[in-house]
Amino acid sequence: MDRITLEPGKRGGRPCIRGLRISVYDVLAMLSSGMSQQEILEDFPELTQEDVLAVLSYAADREHQVFSFKVQ
Repeated sequence: MDRITLEPGKRGGRPCIRGLRISVYDVLAMLSSGMSQQEILEDFPELTQEDVLAVLSYAADREHQVFSFKVQ
């Protein structure tokens, strides 16, 4: 997960890739809109395949976290 960085002043503190201004959300949105990994890498040559895989891993890890809700 060292590819995913959080910087308070960058992109509103959202998780980004390697300190770039490309957020995890940006890549997930591109993938969910139907873009392939190859298309993303062509559009953003500063990204690598490992970056895209790190985004997916980060999203999976966040989804796996357990949240408890206080019942009133």
